[in-house]
Amino acid sequence: MPAIDSPPRLRECHDCGLFQIVPALSPAKTAHCIRCGAVLRHTHHDPLVRPLALNLTSLVLFLIAAGMTLMSVSTAGQFHIADLFSGPIGLGQRGMWELSVVVLFTTVAAPAAKLACMLYVLLGLRLAHPPRHIRAVFTWVQHLRRWSMIEVYLLGVFVAYVKLGALVHIDIGVALYALAALLLTMVAADATLDAQFVWEEMERRGIPDAVVDHASIATTDRRHGMIGCDTCGLVCHATGAGPRCPRCGSALRHRKPNSIARACALGIAAAILYVPANLYPVLTVVQHGAGQPSTILGGVRELLSAGQWPLAALVFFASVMVPMLKLVGLTLLLVTTHAGRAEHLHDRTVLYRIVDAIGRWSMIDIFMESILVALVQFGSLVTIDPGAGAIAFAGVVILTMFAAHAFDPRLMWDAARARTA
Repeated sequence: MPAIDSPPRLRECHDCGLFQIVPALSPAKTAHCIRCGAVLRHTHHDPLVRPLALNLTSLVLFLIAAGMTLMSVSTAGQFHIADLFSGPIGLGQRGMWELSVVVLFTTVAAPAAKLACMLYVLLGLRLAHPPRHIRAVFTWVQHLRRWSMIEVYLLGVFVAYVKLGALVHIDIGVALYALAALLLTMVAADATLDAQFVWEEMERRGIPDAVVDHASIATTDRRHGMIGCDTCGLVCHATGAGPRCPRCGSALRHRKPNSIARACALGIAAAILYVPANLYPVLTVVQHGAGQPSTILGGVRELLSAGQWPLAALVFFASVMVPMLKLVGLTLLLVTTHAGRAEHLHDRTVLYRIVDAIGRWSMIDIFMESILVALVQFGSLVTIDPGAGAIAFAGVVILTMFAAHAFDPRLMWDAARARTA
């Protein structure tokens, strides 16, 4: 078992760009940025054993959830069942292949790949000679984390359950209980993982291509040729053209390339799609040969009519307010950064963290629709079909997530410092 005390390291805050020494930390301690308050390091007891056990449990629960029935419905002697794959299949059969790919990736492919990669890394570090490519695998874990949406999917299933209650008889399957347990174990696994410890353990085991001289880095003038790696957090000397991190192999960049332009272009595209996403129907419920298309706001009104006030508020906030707030927040960040405004830098940094964190929760409506389309196909009795508005809405969610990720919050502090100077 390697030592769990964290040695002092030079770190660059990824939110404000300040270089600072993170002191030696004992287990269960947290270090915050002295300028913007971002978490620079959080240590844990058993930083390799507990995440390994929790990720292994999560993989078992995921396999159970993927192989068992999620929900079954019946009416007038007809019976349908759904599992994790039924939603993407149902959407694909109705010509909504774009939504089918999105739902399949975020609810099956991304969570499975994340768990498999994490287990591969943690098990590899327990070998006498760990495979050298586990650093690339661990890099993929960090990219997959934002697209693994099991918790959002569960909320979508809950909303679908409420909507189905007025149409058909519902029975809950084993997969739903497995997903609920999976949510808890995945949250616990992420909470107990110390990513910096994993990178440092790779370094101790000789996996990086070059030896990292931390003492030299800590004493170097930080204004000359120092770059913090966006992937593993290592601060190192930037030498030569196209430098790469000696620990994880990622390309080193002082700031995200073309950050403002890319975030602006993605935000404009999302704003354009936001209009049809709210004007066009997201689904159509046909009952006994009669029915009409329903928009996102129409779905909220239906929940209010059924007396489901808390659920209506949840759907309204996640599907209407969150995309709007993300677009407004991104606009504010981009405009103030371009203008070099120095006011409220800390508040704007907090705003960026919120914008970056909440975008995925807007997928509730898409996941709900995938369940409804898969289950409610009873011919002339009752049928639910997806609408074109759902594709536009999914586009809004994905584009705003990309836009938030493309924006580099350190540019706000750089612009303010340049204007002040």
